[in-house]
Amino acid sequence: MSNLQLTNSLSKKKEVFKPINSKKISLYACGPTVYDNPHVGNARSLVVFDLLYRVLKTVYGSNVNYVRNITDVDDKIIEASKKNNKDLKQITNEITKVFHENCKSLNCLKPTVEPKATEHIKEMIDMSSSLISKGFAYANQGHVYFAVNSFKDYGKLSNKNLDELKAGNRIEISNLKKNPMDFVLWKPSKDQDPGWESPWGRGRPGWHLECSVMSEKYLGKNFDIHGGGLDLIFPHHENEIAQSCSNNNTKNFANYWVHNGFVTINKEKMSKSLGNIITISDAVQKYSGQVVRLALLSAHYSQPLDWNDELLLNQKGVLDKWYNLYSEEKGEITEVDEILLDDLNTPGYIAKIHELYNEASKGNDKKKLKFNQACRLLGLFNISKNDWENSKKRKISVSESYIIKKIEERAKAKNNGNFSLADEIREELLSKGILIEDQKGKTIWKIK
Repeated sequence: MSNLQLTNSLSKKKEVFKPINSKKISLYACGPTVYDNPHVGNARSLVVFDLLYRVLKTVYGSNVNYVRNITDVDDKIIEASKKNNKDLKQITNEITKVFHENCKSLNCLKPTVEPKATEHIKEMIDMSSSLISKGFAYANQGHVYFAVNSFKDYGKLSNKNLDELKAGNRIEISNLKKNPMDFVLWKPSKDQDPGWESPWGRGRPGWHLECSVMSEKYLGKNFDIHGGGLDLIFPHHENEIAQSCSNNNTKNFANYWVHNGFVTINKEKMSKSLGNIITISDAVQKYSGQVVRLALLSAHYSQPLDWNDELLLNQKGVLDKWYNLYSEEKGEITEVDEILLDDLNTPGYIAKIHELYNEASKGNDKKKLKFNQACRLLGLFNISKNDWENSKKRKISVSESYIIKKIEERAKAKNNGNFSLADEIREELLSKGILIEDQKGKTIWKIK
């Protein structure tokens, strides 16, 4: 038995991980809804569960089945398709391609299986029919709803009763529901929207149903670990539990629920609705994938992480230093440090790597190999020292706040008619690898 411990959102405490079958470890993580470019908040979940996958593979060998889905049918995708006047398939293909490029730049391993929702519609219709026949769901005018009152454990993951949930969450109001908290399993589609024939007419699945179906198909009715961002606990994961346990007559769906904390900017959650997002593509272009990855692992996964230039420049400095001891000799990583086994304690593990660096710097070859292996277990050192040095030349040496300050100074100079100063500021930024352009009354900047 391994010493791996994980904080289980279901029990609200740290528990020793006991797999259902140590020869067949099962991990499911909620993947992207492919309607817009993934942002750094999405990247945190990607990197955290990639690290958990690496740890599980090191402890249990190749017997780890990691499933990360792609949601390619959803109201947000339909909305994006109409807004951008693009075919739905074109949007999902484009964003999926960007997502895969982001995974590669962050050095995330490919999951064992990456199912798409649209490839599992038949199973979703079957589960909806099954839930109706068992009395857990009902159909009304082309909609199928799950009746939350039929599942006595509803709210056990979010630790709230139904009255609290009603009061504290936005609920889709519909007079077709028997109870305001009932959630949709299947909904009708308009003619121009994507849809599939079903016993209730042409329609499409609800988001929660998709993950229940795909996780069961590839991992079974009861599996080890289900992961995702903190914002998915309610309603998404709560609803998955209700559907799956009701349909399968099981006490547990996933035995361990692991949730990563939010990425914030100025202490506010990074989200598309707030308009304060930084895309993964922009972050890795500016700093490199390894810097972004190390920054995402610099705080414990369950805690919030504030995204700022100081954080990233610090991580860049760390990697510049660590690359002094980079070695091509990989060696097989056969064990995981107790610090990392303790609920993926990455801040503690990074401190340990610093210690290993200091010891290896004294010429100890064994420590140098161990140091390199520790970096690789975190998903670092995926490019050679030479490539790292070359990549540094393409990166900028100043912070975003410095660039914005200079752009403001330039705007002020132009307003005062001091165009020579404005040109000097432009040239100064250019010398630091920053190209600025005036577009439609505002100034944008990019790396040269």
